Amino acid sequence: MAYNNAGLYAYLYCRIIRTDFFGLNAMPHLKKLRQVEPLAKLWDRKAQKCGLRHTIFSVNGDNYTGDWLDNKKHGKGTQTWKTHGAIYDGDWKYGKRDGYGIYSKLLSAPYEYSREYSGEWRNDKKHGLGTYFYTDSASYEGEWREDQRSGWGRMYYDNGDIYEGEWLKDKQHGQGMLRLSNGNRYEGNWKYGKKNGNGKFFYLDKGQLYEGFWVDGVAKCGTVTDFGREEAPKPTVHPIPKVLLLDVQSVLMETQSAHHSE
Repeated sequence: MAYNNAGLYAYLYCRIIRTDFFGLNAMPHLKKLRQVEPLAKLWDRKAQKCGLRHTIFSVNGDNYTGDWLDNKKHGKGTQTWKTHGAIYDGDWKYGKRDGYGIYSKLLSAPYEYSREYSGEWRNDKKHGLGTYFYTDSASYEGEWREDQRSGWGRMYYDNGDIYEGEWLKDKQHGQGMLRLSNGNRYEGNWKYGKKNGNGKFFYLDKGQLYEGFWVDGVAKCGTVTDFGREEAPKPTVHPIPKVLLLDVQSVLMETQSAHHSE
């Protein structure tokens, strides 16, 4: 077949258009490979609990209802422990009790709980201001540090005694007052749960006052004087005579120095 120059150019142009259109001479199209997330990782991510959830049950029978963040209890929530028969309702932070909350124990009657502690928590321990109920008549209200009474607090005992003052690691430590059930009271220094240092003991039933120095709960050296003897229910037969020492304070200080040096 013969073509003139114009016809030849037209023929070649049509061939180029046709081959490009049908992709005969075109470069192959490269698809971008999408990175596929492993199924195990995908399922784990989808299983992460976040936000408000209904009750989540554990294999051991425990359950939790409340807020979550990154698969941890975080926010407001209620935890029930089946084995211990206990329930906590309050604040959570990254899976631990933190903030304000109430901890209760299950009574013998079904679904009845008795409040044991109400107050502040930090890092899953009683920390801050709170009230703990030991029995129906014994309780403590005051400061806590890492599950122990530390700081200022008031303790009500089963026998009717009341202590109000400073605490350290679950023991009276510092300045405090112990009021006995019969009305007598001690005011002064404490150390690791015992009277230590200067203090006053008011024997209001007899109308007497002891003021002196104590070592491990024992009065070592001091003075005894009449105090409210006229109003006392069981006063002594005779009033206490006055001390005839010229310098009582120097004698007391000398005795205290001797005990400190032991």
